[in-house]
Amino acid sequence: MAGAEKPASEWKIGTEHEKIAVYARELRPVPYEGERGIGALLQRIVDADGWTPVTEDGLLIGLQKDGASMSLEPGGQLELSGAPLRTIHETCREFTAHLALMKHVCEPFDIVWLGLGLHPIHTIDEIPRMPRARHQIMRDYLPSRASLPLEMMHMTGTVQANFDFADELDMVRKLRVSLSLTPIVSAIYANSSLAGGKAAGFISRRMHIWRNTDPDRTGLLPFVFEPGFGYARYVEYALDVPMFFIVRNGRYLPARGVPFRRFLEDGLDEHRATLIDFERHLTTLFPEVRLKRGVFELRGADAVPPDLTCSLPALWKGILYDAHACEAAAALTAEWSADDRDYALEQVARHGLAAVLCGRPVLELARELAAISREGLRRIRHLGRSGEDERRFLDPVDAQLDRGKSPGEVVLERWEGEWGRSFERLIEYARY
Repeated sequence: MAGAEKPASEWKIGTEHEKIAVYARELRPVPYEGERGIGALLQRIVDADGWTPVTEDGLLIGLQKDGASMSLEPGGQLELSGAPLRTIHETCREFTAHLALMKHVCEPFDIVWLGLGLHPIHTIDEIPRMPRARHQIMRDYLPSRASLPLEMMHMTGTVQANFDFADELDMVRKLRVSLSLTPIVSAIYANSSLAGGKAAGFISRRMHIWRNTDPDRTGLLPFVFEPGFGYARYVEYALDVPMFFIVRNGRYLPARGVPFRRFLEDGLDEHRATLIDFERHLTTLFPEVRLKRGVFELRGADAVPPDLTCSLPALWKGILYDAHACEAAAALTAEWSADDRDYALEQVARHGLAAVLCGRPVLELARELAAISREGLRRIRHLGRSGEDERRFLDPVDAQLDRGKSPGEVVLERWEGEWGRSFERLIEYARY
């Protein structure tokens, strides 16, 4: 962890976003197999745009190009993990180019990708399974831990952002403020109010699903707020989380829920632990903010329409990469306890921006947070080609807050109202 620290002059942002696939005319989920399946689509991207294929057992499961990657999620969601970039101007150009590529290659397949946090039409039994060994190991293990892990794997979509830290103290400060603010930010992007073709009972059912996935590896990490927290304490936490698998000679081997600490001490069958095993294990922990080697990943937002997608890394950058903004943002929730933070997630999942957290409307808190971020971006002053700084990327956030409703609230109102519960109208609205 310490070896990956970076001075502020080298800080970058990496943005990840998942998209949910559906056949536009047939209103069916998209399988891996077939002439119009996900596998054939990935091959078309290779042929059309020069991406390097990533295969497993002879099947195409991912792509890589110029520091970015596309990975296949368990239910056919496609995730773009963007390259580490210095400015939001670059991040948004990357995202816009990705959408243009996907529109071009997907039209002959009649596949559209939805900017929603949850598959809105089909149930878990109707979603196809992608042919990746790691996913099968997770499917075998996770249902023993909680009630909704298969929905998490196969039906959800998110937008995430990765950030750097300068040293251990900087990591602690950023991790604490990120975990504290996650309920507020999640409310701005709450966008999974439909499930199985009807109202889900939540503004962000995706958040509710994650809260019922695996208590060993999800949540808001209360120990981060304890005195003395640092790299070592996070590593101690990670060592005690049960493992999904190890990889040997390109093969995924089930770890049968053995904690990494026991693997380190005793081995697993004839295999001994390596640092690569541990780095891979860190990517199988799913807290709302995840620490990895060199970066931490903020994971609390639903997938949203394109303009809001670009705003997510901008909102966090203005808070985390400006010291004054970080301090002001931390003050918004400074009095919250671990129970307060956990309750806030539950309330935001159910009510979005209409929630009340510790006696204050989350809409009010979100407006203050957006203003703090805007000032942070003004001070950072990373200019684009037109000479503008990055504050303009927060305009969609301000517009959402002016509506006073989370995206999922808007979707639900239109679904029950002007759309007349039409899947076609929903897809036309939500497609990238």
